[in-house]
Amino acid sequence: MYNKILIVKHIESEGAGTLETFYKGRGYVPVVLELEKTRRFPANIKEFKLVVIMGGPMSVYDEEKYTFLKAENTFIKEILNEEIPYLGVCLGAQLLAKALGAKVIKAPVKEIGWHEVRLTERGQEDILFRNVPKTYSVFQWHEDMFTVPNNGILLSDSTNTINQAFKYGKNAYGLQFHIEATPAMIENWLKGELGAAESKNIILESYKNKVEYERRAHIIYSNLLKIL
Repeated sequence: MYNKILIVKHIESEGAGTLETFYKGRGYVPVVLELEKTRRFPANIKEFKLVVIMGGPMSVYDEEKYTFLKAENTFIKEILNEEIPYLGVCLGAQLLAKALGAKVIKAPVKEIGWHEVRLTERGQEDILFRNVPKTYSVFQWHEDMFTVPNNGILLSDSTNTINQAFKYGKNAYGLQFHIEATPAMIENWLKGELGAAESKNIILESYKNKVEYERRAHIIYSNLLKIL
């Protein structure tokens, strides 16, 4: 069956959210690889139409603590060599950049919550962001950011001078923001992380943005289908 999508999770709480739901509803079969439970990557990646690598609290350079990161780096390079469509979210975007020889560095500011990002000229032209506004609000949770690899294309950035999305080759994308996040996921991530008032404000904003955010995510997911 050649309609499988591989979803790689680094920790239990950072799943694929609306992305997994969207593709399930369109006849795709998500295969979830949980790196907390297994270190084995699929031997035959050609059976997957798309590989999605999710976020996580670790740095791309934490290879001594999280030994699976070395194997994951090799796995991503294999995906690129086979030109299998790739979508990296947050840590997944940073891992893509690292596999391509780019640096992952501390961002100018730590972003947690809802922030506005903007499409570059190349981003406005790219199929992934077709019918997405030039500026749009996204949910962020990161303190590192990727630099754009050689021959990569910056698709989105922010007023904080943080790179937000890039493309490499025909079908490899990295998104710094959490396109997949639902209010319930965000509420779970916030437990014990921030002060009560700040968490409450972010949660309220998440539920306020829910319908529009999912609608925009579905546009991007639909655009991604065009390259599968």
